[in-house]
Formats: sequence, C-alpha cells, structure tokens
Amino acid sequence: MIRTGISSLALILSLAAVPAFADEAAPAAAVAATAAPTAAEADAFVARAERELADFSTPAQQAAWINATYITDDTDAIAAKFGAEGTEMQVRLALEAAKYASTPGLSFDTKRKIDILRSGLTLPAPTTPGAATELSTIVTRMSSGYGKGRGMLDGKPINGSDIEAAMGTTRDPAKTKEMWVSWHDNVGAPMRSDYARQVEIANKGAQELGYADVGALWRSGYDMKPDEFAALTDKLWKQVEPLYVALHTYVRWNLNEKYGDAVQPKTGPIRADLLGNMWAQEWGNIYDVVAPKGAGDVGYDTGDLLKEKGYDPIKMFRTGEGFYSSLGFKPLPDTFWARSQIVKPADREVICHASAWDVDSKDDLRIKMCTKVNGDDFVTIHHEMGHNYYQRAYNTQPFLYQNGANDGFHEAIGDFVALSITPDYLVKIGLLDQAKVPTPDKDIGLLLKQAMDKVAFLPFGLLIDKWRWGVFSGQIPASGYEKGWNDLRLKYQGLVPPVPRDETKFDPGAKYHVPAAVPYTRYFLARLLQFQFYQAACKQSGWKGPLHRCSFYGNKAVGEKLNAMLAMGQSKPWPDALQTFTGTREISGQAMVDYFAPLKAWLDKQNKGKPSGW
Repeated sequence: MIRTGISSLALILSLAAVPAFADEAAPAAAVAATAAPTAAEADAFVARAERELADFSTPAQQAAWINATYITDDTDAIAAKFGAEGTEMQVRLALEAAKYASTPGLSFDTKRKIDILRSGLTLPAPTTPGAATELSTIVTRMSSGYGKGRGMLDGKPINGSDIEAAMGTTRDPAKTKEMWVSWHDNVGAPMRSDYARQVEIANKGAQELGYADVGALWRSGYDMKPDEFAALTDKLWKQVEPLYVALHTYVRWNLNEKYGDAVQPKTGPIRADLLGNMWAQEWGNIYDVVAPKGAGDVGYDTGDLLKEKGYDPIKMFRTGEGFYSSLGFKPLPDTFWARSQIVKPADREVICHASAWDVDSKDDLRIKMCTKVNGDDFVTIHHEMGHNYYQRAYNTQPFLYQNGANDGFHEAIGDFVALSITPDYLVKIGLLDQAKVPTPDKDIGLLLKQAMDKVAFLPFGLLIDKWRWGVFSGQIPASGYEKGWNDLRLKYQGLVPPVPRDETKFDPGAKYHVPAAVPYTRYFLARLLQFQFYQAACKQSGWKGPLHRCSFYGNKAVGEKLNAMLAMGQSKPWPDALQTFTGTREISGQAMVDYFAPLKAWLDKQNKGKPSGW
C-alpha cells in the first residue's frame, strides 16, 4: 500500500484542490513588460511570497482535511473554491518568480526559492479567466469520486478499503477478476473525459510558465534538468531490473502451479488480479502461494501477533511513536491524538487512503487512516509517522524550505524505519517471543516476503509517471489512454489485465494518485533511497549480522544524525541532504541489490531452465 505525506508547503504547491489567496493571476505579458528587476527586488518578492503562502497555509490545510475526512457536496464545493483561489495565487507567484530567475547577483537562498516557486506547482492553471476554477472543480470531482468508489464482490457493492483487503485474501480467480474489473470499470472509466480536460488545461498553465508540458514541469523539481532526471530514473531501473525479472519468473511459475495453464500460463505476462493487490503494485499478500518449502514459514505473522497481544489501532499508533522516541525524537503533540482520523468513521464518506498532514507548519501534525489490525497497517503507521517527524524537524526553516530534500526523501524516511520492523525489533517491543525468532534457515523466506512488496513495486513506481509524462507530452494521445497504460504495464511489470480493455475504459483512474494528481516517481525513488538510508543506519549502529535482520531501534546516535538531515528540509540540493546521513551524493539501487543478494542467488537457482521475461 502506498501512502502519502502532506506538508503545508507540499500541499499548497501540489494539488489544485488547495486553498490560497484569491488574487487574480497577472497576465504573462504584463509580467514580461516590467523593467529589468534587481536582486533587492527579488529578495523583497520572495519575502512577500513566503508571507502569503504561510498566512494562508493553515486554512488551506484545514479545508483540505475536512473534505478528505467528511466528503459531502458542500465540502467538495468548499475544497474546489479554495483550490481555484490557491491555483490562481500559485500561478501568479510562479509567473512573477520567472521574472526574477535570471536577475544577476541573486543570493543562493533567493535563487533557490525562486526556482521552488517556479517549479512547485503540480497542476498549474493558465491565466485564462475561469481556468483555475474549472481545473480545481475537475480535480475535486475526480478525487471525491475515487473516495466514494465501489467495486463488486459476490455481486454486492464493496468500498475501496474493503475491496483492497479482500483482494489480499481471496484466492478464487473468478472473484479476483470480479473485483478487479468492477473497481476499474466503476471508478476509473467515469473520469476519463475529466482527466483529458485536466491535461488540456494544466498543459496550457505549464506552457505559460515556460515548460514544454506538465511532465517537464514535474521533472524540473529535482535539482537537475528534466531530461537528466528522466535519464536518472532509467539508469536506476536498469540497476534493479534483473532482480525484478528473477522475482517475476519465480512468482509466475508458482501461480501456474496453483491455478493451471488456463488461468496463468507458464510463459508470458502474469494476470494482474492474481497478485493480491488491486493494482498488482505489491505482491506480499500472496506470499502463502509462493513461499518456499521448508524456509517459507518464517514462524510468525505480524498481524496475528498484534491480535494475540490485544492491539487496537491506537496501541498500534503508540507503538509506532515509540520507535521514533527510541531514536531520541520527542513524542507527538496531544493534538495529534485528538485530531487524527485513526479508524474509518461509521457515519460518513472519507478518503481512506493513508496520509500524513502538517496543518499549521508547526506542530498540528495528523494522520488520516482507516486502520485495521494487521501487519500491513502496522508498517503503514511507521511510514506515515516518518512524514510527521520529518515535517516537525524542518518546521523552523523558512516556509519555502518546509519540504523534503526531494519528494522521494519524504516517502523514504518512514519506509526505511519500517525496514527495521525485524524479528529483533518485535522481540524488543514484546510482540514476538525470543524463542520464536526465525532461525537463519528462514532467511530466504524473510527476504522473499520483503521482496514481494519492495522489489515487486519498482516497475509500478516508475510506470505511472512514465504514462503521465507521455500523456502530458502528447506521445500518448487522449484516444489511446488505455492502450498506453497497458503497453507500459506489460513493458515494465510484465502484467496483463484479466479481461481485454478498450478505449471506453480508463484504468489509470482506478489508482488514487492519478485522479488526485499526486506525482508518483517519488515512490520509485523512495523505494531505493530507503535501502540507502537503512544500510547507512545499520552501519552507524554497528550492526554485524545479515543486513535484512538489522534493527537500529533505540540507537540515539542514528536518530541524531537522521534528524540533522531531516532538519535541512529543502534548504539545500538533495545530494547535500543525502550526504549528511549516508556519506554519498548519488541515489543508487545498489543498497537494495546488496540487501536482496542472497535471495537473488536463490531465485536464480529456482528459475534455472525456466523461461524468463515475457
């Protein structure tokens, strides 16, 4: 399950459905016609822009929170109104920032903040009257439609949270097909025309800001040129692709043994609904299907342990907080416990997709979840709290620096902490008896279970934005949305839908981040960064055993060094932040390859003589 974290700045700079000042955007021609600006004028502009953003940030967050946790026609309308105003303000500030971009004599901070303002918009509206309102209304409608979406199981409606859980436990291919098809048809297809219109409007906004399209705008936010960033993602994928192909080959063979040729052939792609997840983005839910004989049973299930020990969602959250406290971070504020949505309310529609919020840029931190007592949600809690602790660490930075070093960092922090949910950690917090800690002969099972989520996710993390970059550039036309999507899923994931799909469908819309306009490459980066962070933390803690069994729980020296990186926020280029904690300036897939090296060797033996690829 992919989560998202929302800081005040990140939310204002990302979604159109975000409130801000309602000033009309200045026409581009008017901006361009002004006299050559000075460095002092640029400084004054940045100071004014930060004040505007900071002053409106809290009501922006509050309106977005209410809409996400209490979906009604009224809260949709309020969110859309605020979103239009916010988009207009962001476009105005971005256009004005562009005027100062080439001013001689700019200080490092002024130049950096101008670049953040120019590239920070996720969906920029053009200055055409009414465009911001239309764009905000579309995004709000699609996001709320997703939140209210229903699939079908056994001929009966089932909501998004419940259908996710059912996909993870159902092994009847007729039922997984029913859930997959109904969810994609009911949730994705209705928003197809809205999405095409959103692309049209936002591309015009991006072009006014000087970018070729929205995809180029998104790729410009990584302290490098857009084309260089695209090349970096391709390079990283090539580092880890052999590991994914080995896993795919092994899983396909096991699915064939379980279901037979008629459901899952021995060769070619895997049927997407058989992998235990609505989007086949993580495969850990079907570990029981592929577990190696002998080593497959790792001796415990975290969800079972939680239930046996009487954990409820609150206790799960308290345990997550305890991990960060053990590293020396101060406890979360009382308001966190009073204002978070920890379980799904019984009386209203909400967006259950887990997210972490920084409402006031100080200490009004919250998490929105529909928590269930299971192992997945235990991991999710550790992840979401990583966002909150990151948000609090940089809350003394100037407003425009209150964000992750890049968006992949924000996602990676909680994930690398969650990697430390090892048997050693579970023993220390009293969930697992020492006598039941898996012996070394279970290591392949432990690694395979991890890889079914961590490695399986990699191509999915890459292809969502590959698809959107193609859509925004026109390489994937509106008439070919579905074909473009399924071609990329086949190319990168080696998957096919359980039934043929045509251009009346819109399967990308059945994934939350597409209607909600959340860029996704951050999750691909985070999946690699978390292993770099984890490897660095384990080295700092002096861990001597196998890397995958390392837990740095309780190590305050690691916490101190981690906090030094977190406190930087976005004040420096991301290589500086990476170096602060890991000692290197390069994002790399090598730490993940090292982590799973014993598994890769084992998979190669299992796959010997079997067809590889698709």
